[in-house]
Amino acid sequence: MTTVSLDTINSPADLRALDRSELSELADQLRDFVLQSVSRTGGHLSSNLGTVELTVALHHVFNTPYDRIVWDVGHQSYPHKILTGRREGMAGLRQRGGISGFPRRSESEYDAFGTAHSSTSISAVLGMAVAARNAGEDRQHIAVIGDGAMTAGMAFEALNNAGVTPGVNVLVILNDNDMSISPPVGALNRYLARLMSGGFYAAAKNVGRAVLQHVPPVLELARRFEGHAKGMVSPSTLFEELGFNYVGPIDGHDLDALIPTLENLKALGGLQFLHVVTRKGQGYKLAEADPVLYHGPGKFDPSVGIQKPGTPARQTFTQVFGRWLCDMAAADDRLVGITPAMREGSGLVEFEKQFPMRYFDVGIAEQHAVTFAAGLACEGQKPVVAIYSTFLQRGYDQFIHDVALQNLDVTFALDRAGIVGADGATHAGNYDIAYLRCVPNMVVATPSDENETRLLLNTCFRHPGPASVRYPRGAGAGVEVRAGLDAVPLGQGIVRREGKQIAILAFGTLCQAAMEAAGRLDATVADMRFVKPLDEALVERLATSHKAIVTLEEAAIMGGAGSAVLEFLARKGLQVPVLQLGLPDQFIDHGDQAALLAELGLDAAGVERSIRSRYPDLA
Repeated sequence: MTTVSLDTINSPADLRALDRSELSELADQLRDFVLQSVSRTGGHLSSNLGTVELTVALHHVFNTPYDRIVWDVGHQSYPHKILTGRREGMAGLRQRGGISGFPRRSESEYDAFGTAHSSTSISAVLGMAVAARNAGEDRQHIAVIGDGAMTAGMAFEALNNAGVTPGVNVLVILNDNDMSISPPVGALNRYLARLMSGGFYAAAKNVGRAVLQHVPPVLELARRFEGHAKGMVSPSTLFEELGFNYVGPIDGHDLDALIPTLENLKALGGLQFLHVVTRKGQGYKLAEADPVLYHGPGKFDPSVGIQKPGTPARQTFTQVFGRWLCDMAAADDRLVGITPAMREGSGLVEFEKQFPMRYFDVGIAEQHAVTFAAGLACEGQKPVVAIYSTFLQRGYDQFIHDVALQNLDVTFALDRAGIVGADGATHAGNYDIAYLRCVPNMVVATPSDENETRLLLNTCFRHPGPASVRYPRGAGAGVEVRAGLDAVPLGQGIVRREGKQIAILAFGTLCQAAMEAAGRLDATVADMRFVKPLDEALVERLATSHKAIVTLEEAAIMGGAGSAVLEFLARKGLQVPVLQLGLPDQFIDHGDQAALLAELGLDAAGVERSIRSRYPDLA
C-alpha cells in the first residue's frame, strides 16, 4: 500500500518529514514522473533517471537551501527541480516562458549556482564555503559532479586549491555513471573504473585490521604500507593526496547506503569526497540500453521508445560537416579530427569508425583541445577542431596565444552558432563572430546554406592558417550539397539578388530570410560568406550604388559582422545609412528556435518590417 505521494512534496522540508522507509517509494514515483515529463516536452533523460535516489538522499540529509548543492553538469538536475517546488513547471520545461533545463539562480533559491557548462561546481562550492567560513556560518556545501566533468582541468584546479584552504566544509560527490554525453575517455576514466578492485580492497582492509589490531607495531606498519599499496587497487589515493577524505565507491541507487553515508560525512565536515556509482537511464530499460540515444530526446512515447522518422529528415548542418570531414580525411591524410567530448553532437561518429587513429576525443577539456591542435599543426598535421561555439569560449586564451599568435593551421568547425533553442542562453552561440574577428591572422566564414557550408569548410581547411566556419543547430533549407572538395576565393562574397536602392549584406544562414524580404522590397542581397577577410570591394561597390545598407547576422550585433562593415565604411570615408540587424545586447532565453528568431525580428517578415520602418522612403 502506498503511504507517500510525490504530489505532496512541494519542498525538501516535506521530504525531510518523511520516514526513511517511505523514500524508496517516493524515488520510484519521482523516476516515473521524470520519464513521463521529458517524454512530453523533450529534454535530458538518461542522466536524470540516474540521479533520482541521489537527489532524494541529498535533500533528505541536508538542510537545503541553507546548505548549498551545486549540480555539475546541470542537465542531471530535473529530480532536484521537481523536489524543490517546480513539479508543475516541468510541463513547460525548456519552452519559452517555462523553466530552464539547467539550474538557474533566478529561478529558485534551491539553485545555488547556474551550471550548464561543466566542471565548475567544485570551484563554486569552494568559494561559497570560504564565504560561509568568513561569515561564521556552519553551512554545508556539496558539489555533485559527473565523471565526464572530472576530465576537465578546472575540476582539479579547484580540488588542488581546496586542499590548502582551511576551515571549510566541502563535500564533492563524484557521480560515476561511466557515461558522459559521449563515451568517457582518458586515463582518469580507467582509474575510476577499477570499482571491483576498490571493493576488494575495502573488504581486505577490514579483515586485515581485525587481525592486526592486537599487534600495534605491525598494524602501524600495515597502515604505512596501505597508503602506498591502495593506489594499485583503489581510486582513492589521488583525491586523498589532494587533501580529501575519500569514501566509496558506493551504490548510488541504494538509499540504505546513501543516506547513512551522507549523514556521516555531514557530521565529519571538512573536505570529503564521496564516490557513488549510478547508471544512466536507471529504471527505464530502453534508456539503460542506449543512454546516448536517450541523453537529450525530443518528444516520444515512453511505451514504445524513440522511433526513427518514417520519411528522411532534411540534412542537418552537423551531418554536412561530418560527411565533409570523412571526405576530406580520405583526400588528405594529414587531417586529424578533435572533439572535446562531443562525438555525437559534433557529427564525428562516422569519422571515428573510418579513421580511428586520426580521431581524438579529449574529454571535457576545451583548453587542451585547442593547444593539442596547435601542437599537431606545428608538426605538419592539419587538425580540425569540431566544437560548439559556446564551448570554444572556454579555450579562448589558447586560441589566441597558442594558435593565432603563431599563425598555425587549425580549422575550427563551430556548431550551434546563433540561437540554439531549448538549451537557452548558456549554450547560445551568439558571440563567436565578435570574439574571433578581432584576432589577427584569423579567417571567419559564415556559410549561408548546406552547400555553402561544405564549400567554406573546403576553403578554410586549405587556408594555411587559423580559420573558423560557423553553422547553426538543426537542418537548413534543404539545399542540395554537391560532392567535391572545391574551394571558393578567400574573402570573396557573391551577389544572390540584384535590386534597387537597398542592399542587404547577409552573413550566414539568415541569407534565406534576406532573400524572401528582398523579393518584396526589390532589394539587392549579397551573401558575404566571410566576415574576415571582409569583401571590401563588394561592400564599397554596394555602398556607392545603393542609398542604404542593411547588415544581417545571427550573432551579437556588438562587435559583429555589421560592425566590421561600419569600420570599413568609416575607414574609407563612405557616407551611407546602415541598419544593423542581429542579436541584441541581452541573453536570449530558451524557446523554439524559429519562434525566437521571429520574436527578435530576424525572420523574413521581421527583416522586411525593420527595413520598411528605418527606410520608409526607399522600401
